[in-house]
Amino acid sequence: MNIPFPLAETPDYLSAEIGRKLFAGNTDFLKGVVAMDGLPPADRMEVCFAGRSNVGKSTLINALTGRKALARTSNTPGRTQEINYFTLLDSHFLVDLPGYGFANAPLPVVAKWQRLLKKYLSGRATLRRVFLLIDARHGPKAVDEEIMAMLGESAVTFQVVLTKIDKPSKGDYSKVLAKTQQVLNKYPAAYPEIIATSSDKNIGLDVLRTVIATME
Repeated sequence: MNIPFPLAETPDYLSAEIGRKLFAGNTDFLKGVVAMDGLPPADRMEVCFAGRSNVGKSTLINALTGRKALARTSNTPGRTQEINYFTLLDSHFLVDLPGYGFANAPLPVVAKWQRLLKKYLSGRATLRRVFLLIDARHGPKAVDEEIMAMLGESAVTFQVVLTKIDKPSKGDYSKVLAKTQQVLNKYPAAYPEIIATSSDKNIGLDVLRTVIATME
């Protein structure tokens, strides 16, 4: 069956307010985790951000929360070497995962990150959804599809978030969107809507906040 994977629509005012209030509240860095035994208690809903190195995970988290330095950002791929936990009020954990794919680090270190990433994604019972970030200039790569397949095997729902949609031309963006929709049809674990964002231009942030805040 061919699913269209449309772009998520702008939320109505009341729904958007729920999202705004969640992210406008106390948002704090909790801890960086380097091994599964360091994870915090699984006592609340959890969502996480995954994506290739330098796709803009930390920048997006900062934009969502309005905190410029909440999540560390770097132009060097692979800077985020831990699973970083943030609290959203007392109701949610927001998780920034190490970038997968190319990382400017020794191979044994990269391999360790990848093992931790896979253990976390397949073993966290309170993980409600993975937001899989895809750069709108490039579209999904083979390594993204590896993660999509792994999430399917682990029965973890993921939703694609296109980042940096202000960067490509309209024509190139349309091609990337169509390619992404085509790829997602191969993966049953894919949530049937795509969220399009630009952290620089404040595009789609209200949509993503609302999706997280109203998730059951």
